[in-house]
Amino acid sequence: MKILRAIYLSNRLFAAIGVVVVCALFGYTFGVFESLARALLYLLVSLVLIDIMLLFRVKKGLSATRFTPEKFSNGDQNPIRIFIQNHYQFKTQLKVIDEVPDQFQMREANFDISIAPVESKAINYELRPVKRGEYHFGRVNIFARSPIGFISRRFQFAEPVMIPVYPSYIQMRKYELLAISNQLTLQGVKKIRRLGHNQEFEQIKEYVSGDDFRTINWKATARKGQLMVNNYQDERSQQVYCLIDKSRVMQMPFEGLSLLDYAINATLALTNIIIKKDDKAGMITFQHKVSTVIPASKRNKQMQLIQESLYNQKTAYKEADYSRLFVAVKRKLTQRSLLLLFTNFESMAALERQLPYFSNLAKNHVLVVVFFENTELKELLESKPKSVKDIYYKTIAEKYAHEKKLIVKELRKYGIYSVLTPPQNLTINTINKYLELKSRGVV
Repeated sequence: MKILRAIYLSNRLFAAIGVVVVCALFGYTFGVFESLARALLYLLVSLVLIDIMLLFRVKKGLSATRFTPEKFSNGDQNPIRIFIQNHYQFKTQLKVIDEVPDQFQMREANFDISIAPVESKAINYELRPVKRGEYHFGRVNIFARSPIGFISRRFQFAEPVMIPVYPSYIQMRKYELLAISNQLTLQGVKKIRRLGHNQEFEQIKEYVSGDDFRTINWKATARKGQLMVNNYQDERSQQVYCLIDKSRVMQMPFEGLSLLDYAINATLALTNIIIKKDDKAGMITFQHKVSTVIPASKRNKQMQLIQESLYNQKTAYKEADYSRLFVAVKRKLTQRSLLLLFTNFESMAALERQLPYFSNLAKNHVLVVVFFENTELKELLESKPKSVKDIYYKTIAEKYAHEKKLIVKELRKYGIYSVLTPPQNLTINTINKYLELKSRGVV
């Protein structure tokens, strides 16, 4: 019974059966081809039996293993590898079907390969998840055919496995490595010219080209007989909080990823940079009520705590209640902090409802409102209208794009910083703003 369940008939066999049937019909009707049909039938049966014997005489004709990461990175390409070993003594044609998680709705995880006797091959492909959560892989199904090709034998490998999808740790590691090697500018992170000094004195050292001449220590220069400068280090242990709005305004998708998940990915990368810069990183998430508060810290386990919390964030995309956010910030944050608020506004009317809470937050903290450009409107603005209808749509798009700029100006009037960014540049632009404010000594 196991053999019968593993046998699958190929199209080649059905074609051969069709030829035999046609010959038999001609032989029965016209009295010709009868002997030929009988011979073809015997040959066909013999070939099928030989095909079955070739495929099933070796108990373990194939072996395969699927290699996946322990966890997937949300919004990134994650590599999958299937390693196949052929134990047959003949060249085998394989059809490999990987049972990928339902979330991908992927029908292309089918691979046709040929593999030589006692040879091994690897199949590599990538998956890009766009939602956090649990992704369940099924089995790896392989259908093997001998050179005869009438019968396929099915093999099943790899036990079903669950892979969690976390916020983009690939993006986090990329910016971490660039920060360590001082190559952030290669990825678009601006090098900020230092304005004034919000620093602590560290030591007196010899002047080298590029040092600020305003830091020259003239007394030490007179004693040494060469230029000496005061060396400063940045003030550290400043508190930086990422405030993530989980309301319905963050539901809009871009390249399959919601604005909320873009904000979560950016928070993970930014938090890592904050801790590497010796500041304290914290996080608050909210929608109709405040759901998560992680106090600012730079302890060793802070990044793991934030990553796990970001992974577990769930939302019903309800209306945001900024009054509750304001109360939570007032109670929990007793020290002046930098607040990076990830949200979105499409109109001035939406902003005006929240401005009283923003202005009150800005009295005790440095508030940066991070919101998104509508990239679909940008494409519409750059297109050439071909009809009256197109002109109407472009006019409406210009109105909404202009309102985004008005929001930036309105926030500036209240002493609130802002970052208006396309979703794909969110992480870079947010890191830029953090480094800018830090270098200017705003916090």
